[in-house]
Amino acid sequence: MKKDNCIFCKIANGEIPSKTLYEDGEFRVILDLGPATKGHALILPKEHADNLCDLPRETASKVLVLAQEMASTMMEKLHCDGLNLVQNNGEAAGQTVTHFHLHMIPRYRDDGQSINWTPGKPTQEALEEIRRQIVE
Repeated sequence: MKKDNCIFCKIANGEIPSKTLYEDGEFRVILDLGPATKGHALILPKEHADNLCDLPRETASKVLVLAQEMASTMMEKLHCDGLNLVQNNGEAAGQTVTHFHLHMIPRYRDDGQSINWTPGKPTQEALEEIRRQIVE
């Protein structure tokens, strides 16, 4: 189901023009208008889901298969040195458009981009407490 006020629903369903790399009945893959690197693309489901937690399982399972196919093509055609897949959920995680999307960011040596974090140093006890919170 589309959401009337969602810009990504409109792009995914062809109501707003985009630089489309791929389209089928369920997805549209477009070039990002504010790319991190040359070839930065977004995989957009045509059906609306706010984020990964709201995405139907069947759709979620197809996203990674499509990402694999697109990544192979991008690596071959763009001659990039690597590729990041980035998927943000919620404002605190950097999600700026509330429609599930997967960033495909080709990486080139010395491209000036960084997707890093400072690793924490939790104790084994702290890790066990977190594990319990999640699984119990």
